Amino acid sequence: MRDTPLDDTAAPLDKGMARRSFLARTLAVSAAAAAGGATLAPGQALAATGEKHSDPKPAPTPTFSPEAWVKPRAAAVADITELTVAEAAYQIRSGAVKPAELAAAYLARIAELDGTYKAYNAVRSSAVAAEAKAAGRGDGRSPLHGVPLCIKDNYFTKGTETTANSTIFEGFVPDYDATAVARLKAVGALVIGKGQMGPLATTRATKPNGEVTTVNAWTPTDPSYDPGGSSSGPATSTAARLAASSIGTQTGGSIILPSAQQGLTGLKPTMGRVSIHGVIPLSFTRDHSGPLARTAMDAAIMLTAMAGADPADPRTLGLPKPADYVKAAAPVVTGGKPSIRWRTKIGVPPGYVSGPQAAQRKAYLDTLESIHKVDLVDVALPDEWALLTGAFNAVRLPERTEPFLPFLREDVRLFGVSLGSWIQGLFLSGDEFITGQRAKAELLDRVYATFFEHCDVVLQTDVVPFDILGLPEITMPIGFTTSPNGATVPVGAILGASAYAEDRLLAVAAAYQQVTDWHLRRPADPPKAAAHRLSLSAPLRLSFEEATAQTA
Repeated sequence: MRDTPLDDTAAPLDKGMARRSFLARTLAVSAAAAAGGATLAPGQALAATGEKHSDPKPAPTPTFSPEAWVKPRAAAVADITELTVAEAAYQIRSGAVKPAELAAAYLARIAELDGTYKAYNAVRSSAVAAEAKAAGRGDGRSPLHGVPLCIKDNYFTKGTETTANSTIFEGFVPDYDATAVARLKAVGALVIGKGQMGPLATTRATKPNGEVTTVNAWTPTDPSYDPGGSSSGPATSTAARLAASSIGTQTGGSIILPSAQQGLTGLKPTMGRVSIHGVIPLSFTRDHSGPLARTAMDAAIMLTAMAGADPADPRTLGLPKPADYVKAAAPVVTGGKPSIRWRTKIGVPPGYVSGPQAAQRKAYLDTLESIHKVDLVDVALPDEWALLTGAFNAVRLPERTEPFLPFLREDVRLFGVSLGSWIQGLFLSGDEFITGQRAKAELLDRVYATFFEHCDVVLQTDVVPFDILGLPEITMPIGFTTSPNGATVPVGAILGASAYAEDRLLAVAAAYQQVTDWHLRRPADPPKAAAHRLSLSAPLRLSFEEATAQTA
């Protein structure tokens, strides 16, 4: 294998980012939320006024590095729904596969299997077939041209019902696309359908009454095994080959957790790196938009299309220019051996190799340590870690309650089984919110001083700390374990990084995926008869207490 030439002038973004600058931005976003930045996205109330919104101004067309087109594996040539985004790009550009063929293959699987998976809230069957036929071969400037994607159902999607799986938005059809959706469409991606989700992005995907809908792609006949939430449908659609890739949102783990549960590479970018304009809100200071993908390269392609400033979302303005994510996720070989693009210190916190996933985590660390230019370093947890990441996590709740107050006053039954978390937000006082913002600033300082003075990325066992801070994180599959009911299910590892260091995270995931194949494993299709889903004596249902405990 020939060595991969490196562009040594392209340093990762974390090396040029001052933590004080990010701290100041974080505090400004918190202040904006208190001043009314967390406005409710248009829904029934807007529709009643007859107010219209124009499409967001398109961003400059992103440039994709040549590494985004990847020659497909034999298994993916044989079954085109097995193609990664990068492999599909190669096949479409070469003319070996037409977008219409790819869309038809996914639509066929959805028609046959989604009665079991219940990954979709809506499928654009006729529309996407027509769009794929019109797409043709493409000019090779975008690896997403003609590639079908699943969009979480809290993203405004022009002309398609967008409900956030809630009775509040039932029947709402937006007249414009969310910025992230518009940018994916602008580079030729096809929206095949809207992914099922937890009601208003709070729990795993259920009906508003708590009845479980979406199942984990690895346990399709066992609804009790969690698919991860709230981006359950996007994760299941991607893992079960009902879409090439997907996008979700995260406020309390809703990209990372379903990706880890279903063997995907999920990336939650830094706060503001991707616009949340046109996303039904949960928390202005913690909502993030990002990809749930099969590989690090696919995640990089998706992020390249979505990232960038958006005048409609002030959190996106004044940030460092997005990095070359595709190049960061490209395989690197030095001296004939797999390598990582930049020398990287990976922080290992106390007790990481312990608990039920100890064997998988130990093997993961051993593999990382074998990669050229990767160094593992032990790091301590910041002082008062449990207090700062636990007790103050609740300060996000008033941000979700405030824009929905009219609906709470109208009829609390609109919120279904997740009502408890919305009510909790009513009882958090202003002084507690302010104290929570101070705690966030202190936590950010301690994370930088304790972690990032000693390492470039840090392993995590919980997504909450980096959600609170708006720092980026990635998950990747690292092996398998056994579910309580005896099924073989994926195990994921989570890495966090400093502000805007998505390129560093992608480089680590790419280096690991260069020497392992966990990310290429796919679950077996479920029994063809959807009646297998009906084998339970009664539908599985989350209780009020379970829904409140699970809330994002």
